[in-house]
Amino acid sequence: MTYFSPTDLIINPDGSSYHLNIRPEQLCDTIFMVGDPERVEKVSCHFDRIDFKIHKREFVSHFGELAGKPIGVISSGIGADNVEIVMNELDALANIDFETREEKSQKRSLHLIRIGTSGSIQEDIPVDSVLISEAAIGFDNLAQFYHFSSDKSLLQNDLDLFCQQIGYPLPIYGAKASNQLVHRFSQDAYFRDAFLGTTLTAPGFYAPQGRTVRMESILPDFLKDCSVTLVGKSKITNIEMETSAYYAFSGVLGHEMISLNAILANRITHQFSTNPEKQISQLIEKAIALFS
Repeated sequence: MTYFSPTDLIINPDGSSYHLNIRPEQLCDTIFMVGDPERVEKVSCHFDRIDFKIHKREFVSHFGELAGKPIGVISSGIGADNVEIVMNELDALANIDFETREEKSQKRSLHLIRIGTSGSIQEDIPVDSVLISEAAIGFDNLAQFYHFSSDKSLLQNDLDLFCQQIGYPLPIYGAKASNQLVHRFSQDAYFRDAFLGTTLTAPGFYAPQGRTVRMESILPDFLKDCSVTLVGKSKITNIEMETSAYYAFSGVLGHEMISLNAILANRITHQFSTNPEKQISQLIEKAIALFS
């Protein structure tokens, strides 16, 4: 059985994971994931009961009960680098014995539902719509450190060709959502009208998403190029900052993951939602309703 040293798997004195501060017995199988720590309470207010509230750095976690079943919500903060911490520690809590530091023989699969915001890069995906990410492509640097090969990975040849066509010089990776969760959400009346798409996960908010303020981008046409270039047979539909990392880690580690996006901006038509909080609140309510 694989043993994980105290420097590889850091466990706090109270038996909790290093960054998340969650103890194994507090973990549940169904967890909503949000970026903004302040959004955690907007999710957990729909729980029937809250048993634990944990806060360390940008990682806020609430665990409780909904419709007689354990449920949780965790904030990751912004970016794929934070998701790397969250996914490694959630998987460790589920599949490593914190007392012996050994991998468990029987693996536990978590169901993770990201509720986030995003910008459309296709004219026909309007502001205030909802998009379910069927797949996501990561432009962050995780591809340089991990083997993300799994049956949920996108074809590397398609990714390499895409990079050539848009003139992007660094390695990228791609992964798919949970078929099980996509099917479950797609059957719901509210989500039946949602767009399905391929999401671009950017390593920043400004130049990596086609914005410039006082610093010049070396890829000024990046957003336009991505919007018109196919990955395999798929268009990139929207852009955000976490989904690809969630999908890649979930695919390799055996967890079920889906990313739900409130489209607050259309980067092609230059429109922005006039009531973004309403759109986010509605998405939260409808996602929670599927588990109540």
